[in-house]
Amino acid sequence: MSLGIDWVTEWIRESARVISDNRVELITLDREIGDGDHGENLDRGFSAVIQKLADLPGDAVPGDALKLVATTLISTVGGASGPLVGTAYLKAAGAVGKAETLDGAAIVALLTAARDGVVLRGKAEVGDKTMIDAWTPAVDAAAQALADGADEAGILAAAADAAEQGAKSTEPLVARKGRASYLGERAIGHRDPGSQSSALILRAASDAAVEVGSDARSANSAPADSAPADGASGTSGAS
Repeated sequence: MSLGIDWVTEWIRESARVISDNRVELITLDREIGDGDHGENLDRGFSAVIQKLADLPGDAVPGDALKLVATTLISTVGGASGPLVGTAYLKAAGAVGKAETLDGAAIVALLTAARDGVVLRGKAEVGDKTMIDAWTPAVDAAAQALADGADEAGILAAAADAAEQGAKSTEPLVARKGRASYLGERAIGHRDPGSQSSALILRAASDAAVEVGSDARSANSAPADSAPADGASGTSGAS
């Protein structure tokens, strides 16, 4: 089952929901090693994205929706989050182009391009205690799942699982990038807020795929309208 615009729009809505639900947690994480605005900024950005979803044309493809997220986050989210996350979506949009549906290989390409966009913008690598510590394991797990024959939902689930473990792995690290790097060893024991929000967004992608797949299966299993019995019609046969 390839994924199309329905999946991307559901991913956007689910991302907005989980960021809103976890806004306070993200603020708390950022207060511990940053400036405390990560949750608030992302929540504001995704709220703006939701408002603009209605502007998507009826013939929109996944890349169009991804580009809408990118431009909206870059223009509305302050701090480092807007450029970093926005660039991830922008590169993801470029990776899928004008494709109407995305198979497993396209999903891996999307995730890889998104990760590479964050690297391009933030110059971080695994172990720096940044969102890359969630994104790179996610990309690696997605590629492995594809090689193992997983479908699109399975690829996204593997990516989400790896991202969550990657976010957790930032807790014992000394930050080497961003505001947290000024804390030195005092950052040890705190989870990076960017890695945590990245894990939430990637889990939202996985959950959206499950939701869209469930809707498709329900539609396909719905009984067809009963055909009229032989000889029956809506008009009388009498002359």
